[in-house]
Amino acid sequence: MKVHRFDAKLWLPRPIDVVFPFFADASNLERITPRFLKFTVITPAPIQMAVGARIRHCLQAHRLPISWESEITAWEPPHRFIDEQIHGPYRLGKHEHRFAGRDAGTEVLDHVNDAVWVVR
Repeated sequence: MKVHRFDAKLWLPRPIDVVFPFFADASNLERITPRFLKFTVITPAPIQMAVGARIRHCLQAHRLPISWESEITAWEPPHRFIDEQIHGPYRLGKHEHRFAGRDAGTEVLDHVNDAVWVVR
């Protein structure tokens, strides 16, 4: 299995006590995902975020519906949380979100590890 890693960093001019709750609210995923993907959170709101919380999502890629379920496997507000795919299109899907106060704002770090299913 070949694992792909994607890292991203973003600095926001807002305090961590504002930034973390925004990213930790699953309903905001619809607001920050490009509209052409038609991303939807299927799990009814409000979602109580904690270790073990499960969230169902769907989107469209090239007009094909893709759905998956993720689970929160680490929950350390306001500094970190991890969501991992438990059902869905990836063989492995793990997304770590980190938050740190920096320069009168908040640095947001994302680490994504994924592996796609390969048919041989």
